[in-house]
Amino acid sequence: MNVTTAADVVMAAGPILGGAGTSGIALTNGIVLLAGLRGSDRVKLDRDKAGGLGIGLGILSATANTALGQLSDAAAQLPTQLVQGGMFGNVGMGGVALSLTATIFLFKWKKLIVPAFLGIGAGVIYSEAGGIWGIVHNGILLLAQSVGAL
Repeated sequence: MNVTTAADVVMAAGPILGGAGTSGIALTNGIVLLAGLRGSDRVKLDRDKAGGLGIGLGILSATANTALGQLSDAAAQLPTQLVQGGMFGNVGMGGVALSLTATIFLFKWKKLIVPAFLGIGAGVIYSEAGGIWGIVHNGILLLAQSVGAL
């Protein structure tokens, strides 16, 4: 899955953060997620936060076209192959996005790496699924653009 929605979007240098591009915001999102997963007194994760940060990282890194983009593409391959592999019938990308979101947010996960990893894959799948999933994808990119303009 190679998503090329927009090559590395570089925001105009703002007065607070300077020139924060999509790659910089994706890297920071990844660091926050990693800090929460590894244990930090500043970042406290639960299932919903881990899944949400994972989704954000998946969307931003796929858009940034960097090494993080390769990670997010790999994370999207596994759930897509499992759900679309024929065992569940003719499931489109919207069905994959829906089932992946349910898996992330409905189960009680003992290890937060699972919803985080699935979230990274979901971020990539959202951009491919279109519909309401595309709205989530575009909303996160607009938020990143707003943060990058600070």
